[in-house]
Amino acid sequence: MKNRNITHITVLGSGIMGSGIACQFANIGVKVLLLDIVPKELNEIETKKGLTLYSKIVRNRIASENLAKAISSNPAPLYHKNFSSRIEVGNFDDDMEKIKNTDWIIEVVVERLDIKKSVYEKIEQHRKTGTLVSSNTSGIPIHLLIDNRSDDFKKHFAGTHFFNPVRYLKLLEIIPTPFTDKNIVDFYLNYGEKYLGKTTVLCKDTPAFIANRIGVFSIMNLFNTVVELGLSVEDVDKLTGPIIGRPKSATFRTADVVGLDTLVHVANGVYNACPNDEAKNQFILPDFLNKMMENKWLGSKTEQGFYKKIDKDILSLDLKTLEYKAQQKSSFPTLELTKNIDNAIDRFEILISGTDKAAEFYRKSLGALFAYVSHRIPEISDEIFRLDDALRTGFGWEDGPFQIWNKIGIKKGVELAETNGDPVADWVKEIPENNFYKINEYGKTEFYNLLSKSYELIPGQENKINLESTRSTKEIWSNKNGVSIQDLGDGILNVEFRSKMNSLGAEVMTGINKAIDLAEADYKGIVISNQGQNFSVGANLAMIMMLAFDQEWDDLNMAISYFQKTVMRVRYSSIPVVVCPHGMTFGGGCEITMHADKVVATPETYIGLVEFGVGVIPAGGGTKEFVLRTAKNYVKDDVETNRLRDAFMNIATAKVATSAYEAFDMNIFERNKDIVVVNRDRQIAEAKKQCLMLSEMGYTKPIEQKVRVLGREALGIFLVGTDQMVAGKYISDHDRLIANKLAHVMVGGNLSETTEVSEQYLLDLEREAFLSLCGERKTLERIQSMLKTGKPLRN
Repeated sequence: MKNRNITHITVLGSGIMGSGIACQFANIGVKVLLLDIVPKELNEIETKKGLTLYSKIVRNRIASENLAKAISSNPAPLYHKNFSSRIEVGNFDDDMEKIKNTDWIIEVVVERLDIKKSVYEKIEQHRKTGTLVSSNTSGIPIHLLIDNRSDDFKKHFAGTHFFNPVRYLKLLEIIPTPFTDKNIVDFYLNYGEKYLGKTTVLCKDTPAFIANRIGVFSIMNLFNTVVELGLSVEDVDKLTGPIIGRPKSATFRTADVVGLDTLVHVANGVYNACPNDEAKNQFILPDFLNKMMENKWLGSKTEQGFYKKIDKDILSLDLKTLEYKAQQKSSFPTLELTKNIDNAIDRFEILISGTDKAAEFYRKSLGALFAYVSHRIPEISDEIFRLDDALRTGFGWEDGPFQIWNKIGIKKGVELAETNGDPVADWVKEIPENNFYKINEYGKTEFYNLLSKSYELIPGQENKINLESTRSTKEIWSNKNGVSIQDLGDGILNVEFRSKMNSLGAEVMTGINKAIDLAEADYKGIVISNQGQNFSVGANLAMIMMLAFDQEWDDLNMAISYFQKTVMRVRYSSIPVVVCPHGMTFGGGCEITMHADKVVATPETYIGLVEFGVGVIPAGGGTKEFVLRTAKNYVKDDVETNRLRDAFMNIATAKVATSAYEAFDMNIFERNKDIVVVNRDRQIAEAKKQCLMLSEMGYTKPIEQKVRVLGREALGIFLVGTDQMVAGKYISDHDRLIANKLAHVMVGGNLSETTEVSEQYLLDLEREAFLSLCGERKTLERIQSMLKTGKPLRN
């Protein structure tokens, strides 16, 4: 049953969630039929065109417009704009009979039980036996939806609760009914994880399921704590954002984005549906929230909530007076103590030990959270890891509540809760070891199972590699601030960047070279991967600026040369090297990726050569590589300058692919060798498999390539173009200087005609251009601006 083939799905309901779900299935190559209701009247445009209510374009208008709105939204729901061709729109009245040819029907209509039941009645009329049916409901008990349905319908039915935005939030809650066939449940769990790229979490059919039950409790508890401690809106968002591994939107900004009406709906639903919840009073709306609801201050959708934008200023709400005021900068001594701690989970022990109001806030909020989640086992789930998975992937927490509790110690967490007057569940005190989780001798994670009262392996790890676990058991070499090298087994090493933001400096280069040395001597291949938020933001800018300011040109030249040699060694070693980009993969990170024998990317890979934004050109082999790849694609009678111009513009505009699929279009990834793995959790395991395949196929060290360059005539065309851009005031004089140096490298320098040169020849030109630009005051100003503000400077 896990291998059921899904080639076509039908989504019933084209609102934000319905269109988002349709787009995600289209992203993975599934054909989609998206249906919605028929309009009851013509709109103004349709009337002017002389259309009638019987016109197909009118009858499909709701689904068509909703889908178009979704596709044009930002962030985009599709990996590539062309994937929209996989979605067909229609309406319930004319097209419901088409569901007889579909593999899976997903209902996403309005949250009313009577309407959903009427839709299911229509489904039963056309659905073929064995077709999957599921609901995306977030608030209606799943078992109520299947009253009066056929046995086959019930057998194949479950809740499949996606989170918005569907492309970007990884959580997919699977909620079976007592009638759902176990094989069908296994299918939903496996398909969501393997094919849709989701973290699938098995939930019980309880109010708000898992993520919203715990997540909304956490928010409501914070709403009450903020009043008790007299904190401001901006104080709480400072305390509950990235400092503890939560999204930048933290608490109040998140509430504005989600919509206060949505938050209140869930809170009221839990309060009314969970009379035995020991903390149900936390779901009672505080006075300020009731007043905001009365005023229709619902957040972003009404342009004011906890924050309100007036002209260019963003004001915050005073929760006591309910008046908007200028934001005040929040500062707490306890937070200062965590500045040098990179991982959020490592900060909690310090955050709860301070003496200021921030530490008091953390002790209260974490104590309440720990107590609450302890009582939800086994009510909403039998296994603790499912709660952690749901909060991490549904609410964007880096670490789930039991993971945080495990880090500070079970006994300390119990103390925090009981000091608040929030007793934890008895089962917590019966755990034989002071751990909810532990790493076994094989580097796999085990969790404490309340039902068996023993530690058990978290299922699904056979398809995943967790570098934190591997590092603790299989690390064979590391340097302090650069790289950890681990043995992944089967003769494959992993190179993990461990620098701040995974920036690329001398220690990282040393680590890559060390791994290649080790692999060439005793192993089959190398994977370069990490599980940080981003693969790499690029080279160490601070080091570059320091050397340039001090005019240490020999040292800077040596550093660039070392980078180039390392990148070329990635390509020309005697063992295969597979690179796993994800998230931001900029500058040097892109250059390392482009020199791999194979790339195993995730869809959410934002990759490009962005050096132009800081006043230099790519000098780690990136410029050379774009020239080489462009030249390889020349065909007879091609207008070669036009093709080279496209590559030039990718670099000169610092263009970044917004998905792995766009990176193929930009020639950063190559269609004949590179692949995309939808679920990032499977990325490293797949990379290991691909590396082994390359080795077992008889990997041979590649022969260095010659590169066709176009010479002086092409350079003249580029120089005329940059002059015109300055004349049109599209770029500055300094932009022209950088662009001209880039063009000089890409055509092969001052050569009189088209010829072939070595890769090293182009690398030398790259390095010379980079060094000369580092001697320019305006370039140093750009680098300094990026380091200070994180934003490019146009000067």
